Amino acid sequence: MYLKKKAFYSHSENKMKYEGDIISARKYFFSKKNKNLYLLLRNRFSWMNKYIEESDKIIELGSGASLLKEFIINKNLKTSDFTNYDFLDFKNVDATKTKFKDNQFDKVISSNLIHHLAFPLKHFNEVLRILKPGGYYIIQEGNCSLLCQFMIILMKHEGFDFTSDPSNENEPCNDKNDLWSANAATPNLIFKNFEKFNSKLNNKFEIIKHSYSEILCYLNSGGVIAKTKYIPLNEFFFKSVEKFDKFLSLFPSIFPLQQSIVLKKI
Repeated sequence: MYLKKKAFYSHSENKMKYEGDIISARKYFFSKKNKNLYLLLRNRFSWMNKYIEESDKIIELGSGASLLKEFIINKNLKTSDFTNYDFLDFKNVDATKTKFKDNQFDKVISSNLIHHLAFPLKHFNEVLRILKPGGYYIIQEGNCSLLCQFMIILMKHEGFDFTSDPSNENEPCNDKNDLWSANAATPNLIFKNFEKFNSKLNNKFEIIKHSYSEILCYLNSGGVIAKTKYIPLNEFFFKSVEKFDKFLSLFPSIFPLQQSIVLKKI
């Protein structure tokens, strides 16, 4: 379902503040001024622990502000991104060509990375290469629901294109020359018809989890990187909103703004 098949906006049109300001976003999170954001990210990442062992060797691709370590129970977790910030364990790492060794990791994690990729199929092939047999690719991604599309059109933040082909290695899903460009429809195009996408990977992945979440909790978080206004909530009221979100998540094409996926390498 979609309001439009395609909608993209320039950075100058974006109504959210501090787009792409990773350093400010990181400082803001650790200042603990916004409890809504902390609770949102706790929920967003803590579910992953169910699929992680303490001994696992793990790499996060596209770490952004590198907040995952605050919620994952694993001392071997390493972060990486296509940037060179000091807080990253591995710098200047291209998620489509990482240069890590074959079969190096028990788990690969990404959070809201895939919709920023120009060539998603190259990325999934790379994950298969560096992931051990039987290993998991743990994914947190956006869900381009009707509500998501409406918010993108309203805020002019990033964009979406349901006419793109994430399995095409010649035509980019977004602007390959712009690190901060995004196509919010990419995850939906991949996971709504994963059998087709997986066939391009020689069916080497198996989905073992796919669920939806985050509606009002997300909208009232103030934003993870780019910022907007929010109403502060204590944990009791946040959990009440979260329960309502769980109900709305039963309608994945309409409301949820995030989805959680675990793929197993066969």
